[in-house]
Amino acid sequence: MATLSLKKLLKVFGSEVRAVDEIDLDIPHGELISLLGPSGCGKTTTLRLVAGFLEPDSGEIQMDNEVVSSGAAVVPPERRNMSMIFQSYAVWPHKTVYQNVAYGLKFREVSAHEADQKVKKMLDIVRMPNLGDRYPGELSGGQQQRVALARALVVEPGVLLLDEPLSNLDANLREEMRFEIRRLHDEFNITSLYVTHDQAEAMVTSDRICLMNHGKIEQVGTAMEIYDKPETRFVAEFVGVTNSIEGTSTSPGLFDAGGGLNFKMGNNGAGGAEGKHFVSIRPHRIGIHTEGTQIDGADGLNVLDGEVLRGYFLGNAADYLVKVPGLEEPLRVEGDPSNFFPTGSKVRLVIEPDSVIPVRASEG
Repeated sequence: MATLSLKKLLKVFGSEVRAVDEIDLDIPHGELISLLGPSGCGKTTTLRLVAGFLEPDSGEIQMDNEVVSSGAAVVPPERRNMSMIFQSYAVWPHKTVYQNVAYGLKFREVSAHEADQKVKKMLDIVRMPNLGDRYPGELSGGQQQRVALARALVVEPGVLLLDEPLSNLDANLREEMRFEIRRLHDEFNITSLYVTHDQAEAMVTSDRICLMNHGKIEQVGTAMEIYDKPETRFVAEFVGVTNSIEGTSTSPGLFDAGGGLNFKMGNNGAGGAEGKHFVSIRPHRIGIHTEGTQIDGADGLNVLDGEVLRGYFLGNAADYLVKVPGLEEPLRVEGDPSNFFPTGSKVRLVIEPDSVIPVRASEG
């Protein structure tokens, strides 16, 4: 079993760049958590601090309640019982698949026979049982990444670190390997920290997602929590597509967007207190109808009339920009492609109050 805790972890580059800005994060045994965010948000620096490749300026990292990094001392990477999978695979081209996977066992107290059994079993698990004699140059990118996974897992680490492991693969292989990584995690139940900038990758592979921005943690939660209940504007806009509207909460459950336009809100969200903030409305949560359509129970809904500025038929959905009087920016709307509204159509939009999510300004 292995747990990981980051406490007030700080890393400063130069005199001013707080790459990791006093973050706190607890990862229980067996959880796979993704560090998600744009380039420069601090996710890779955090991973390198956990691995022991960088020293923190303050704060500490604990593994199984023992400090492995602090501003005063750092346990070397080779003594942390961690395995790391890199973006570039980092498999040795002059060694066979078998030799690559077996390499780490040289430094463990296992007999040659036991090591052989472990390697063969691991090649079965990653679905490469007959490729042990091949060299990396004879493998596809996906197969090389499977070798890297097998090499990292065969030594039975306490913590597995993954640094954008799928970014060098093409789109189809990336999708396949997302599910493979999740399958392997469910089989081995190793505490894992996974760095990615791909939101779909994070949502498929992770138990929880830690969304970072400018060295700070914006929100930690499951994929559903992050998507359906974003706490900040950054989270709402980074994960998926949304409409962000600035305004003021004038009373509980009512949001004044200016221009004489008010939205009814549900009770969910992080910015429900009165005062100036934003609301987030996902495009697929907006119903689009022909102008003048009578809406049942309209008194309890947000019913807006507008004009389609742009409409695209995408096969499985229709994507619109709809201009609504009183709003500075048009609303992004997703609708049923079987009932398509061309540009210039007059339409009526309907939004459930629970789909109007109040959010705070971003942390970073």
